[in-house]
Amino acid sequence: MAREFLDSNVLVYAFTADPRAAVAQALLERGCVISVQGLNEFANVARRKLGMSWEELRDALAAIRIVCPTILAIDIDTHADALRIAERHGYAIFDALIIASALQAESDTLWSEDMQDGMVIDERLRIANPFRGVT
Repeated sequence: MAREFLDSNVLVYAFTADPRAAVAQALLERGCVISVQGLNEFANVARRKLGMSWEELRDALAAIRIVCPTILAIDIDTHADALRIAERHGYAIFDALIIASALQAESDTLWSEDMQDGMVIDERLRIANPFRGVT
């Protein structure tokens, strides 16, 4: 079974009125894999840009953890792999951490709006923009 991985931007859109929300919510409902890095980035954006209160943020994070119960931690091996990915492919370290986590989860698809659509990492992880064509 293919394991799909979600970037933090998918998590964020799921909690907005943006036209991309429906696509993001559908991906969440599929039970995709996420990482602690993605949860951290979501928390930052939810407070800063979405204006969520701490209670709303806790509720949103709890909802995400229910529908996406496989959440990968960041450890030193993930960090080291992220550095390799950042150097080789030119990604920022926070994006590289998401990619490294997706590789660790043995995912074949990383859903992200912010990374290069169609890029294949280590000949086994394809980055795909789930919002292509959604306006």
